[in-house]
Amino acid sequence: MAETRNEPLAAWLDRHGMSVRELVDAVNDAIRDFTGRPGNTSERTGFRWLSGENRSPQARQRIALERVTGLPVTDLGFVPRGKPKSAPLPPAALPEDPSVHRRRFVGAATGTAAAVAVPLIAASNSRSQRVGTSDVIRLRDKVETLVQLDAERGGHTALERAALAGADEALSLQRRSATQRVRQRLYAVASDFVSTAAWSMIDAGQLHAAGKQLERALTLAGMSQDPDMTMEVWNLRAMLARQEKEFGEAVAAAQAMQATAIARRSPLHASLAHARTAISLAHAGDRRTALRSLGRAEDALGKVHMADPRPPWITFYGPAELYSLTAIVRDVVGDPAEAEAASYRALGALPDTHRRNRAHTTARLSLAQLHQGDVEQACATSADVFEIMAGDPLPGRVRQLLGDFHRDLITLAPPRVAHEWTDRYRTEWSTSA
Repeated sequence: MAETRNEPLAAWLDRHGMSVRELVDAVNDAIRDFTGRPGNTSERTGFRWLSGENRSPQARQRIALERVTGLPVTDLGFVPRGKPKSAPLPPAALPEDPSVHRRRFVGAATGTAAAVAVPLIAASNSRSQRVGTSDVIRLRDKVETLVQLDAERGGHTALERAALAGADEALSLQRRSATQRVRQRLYAVASDFVSTAAWSMIDAGQLHAAGKQLERALTLAGMSQDPDMTMEVWNLRAMLARQEKEFGEAVAAAQAMQATAIARRSPLHASLAHARTAISLAHAGDRRTALRSLGRAEDALGKVHMADPRPPWITFYGPAELYSLTAIVRDVVGDPAEAEAASYRALGALPDTHRRNRAHTTARLSLAQLHQGDVEQACATSADVFEIMAGDPLPGRVRQLLGDFHRDLITLAPPRVAHEWTDRYRTEWSTSA
């Protein structure tokens, strides 16, 4: 049976943390939504799908699977049957192309405040009052869309509002009938939304507001009993504390990441926890322990299968991000040459679509070059930051790094060079706020 296992379906279940029983429940709920009567798909059928024994679900099950997952059944490892003999479902019953949902939500996150404020739950008003796994999956897809938008543009107000609106929807669904498992998942996705909003605030430099949202996210993560969401909050707490120059608190938050259940069993999460600890320790002045933590992060990442499914919030972490974090640690502890090399490796591994991260890493590269006395090259590199983010405002963290670059340039470069840089980029820099 292992030889015929439906690996695409297994990967989808793993990515969403779902059991076969939950998938079957979601399929039956989806059938009810477009026929008016609950489906009768059994758990045994679900296991036959997963084992590969049944590669051709019935017509209604195929439609339900596509609605639940947002994917064509062929992407889930199934072989479609011929056209169903029964009359086709009316157009309104057919699943909408998931790319339409994605474009619609991205439009809300980048458009006007009024568009963002439209309750996402409005589309569900005609459904039964029961909440199921399909609702949780739909909300998780919204989180994933926001994560992709953040990678491209960085933190901004519309993204924050869209994330908080998503959290409100997840919590409003708690008023409807649901199993305890679904309720916990709704709290988890609400925590994910709030954490996404908090990260956007951190990236935009709104630190006080971010702290309040992280308190809320941690409460929701606790109610969900989801260690992955708990680690997400501690990760952001460590980043916020470092931005606030509360380095002792940053170390404590990073160590709390290491103590989560998910970090103890997942080398990917463990690697991020060690890397975040390394940065916190470097800023706290503990060079030796910081470099030791960095080595542990590298060792743990070497055990990760990068193609394995992962939650949306941690999709940013991999070799490119670890190189970028290594550059920060090395520059802070006084190794600018190593920081420059790590920055180049990070830029070589980062996707072009991750504009914010490329801008941030490029700004770090300019600092590493400046700290080696290569003033001319550092100034040229810093100019690339504005080109990378052309068309969008600079995120707050990037502007802060350029502020650090400006101050160090005044200290380390001849006055003429510092003045020229200031005159050339003052307008572009200030209007990016």
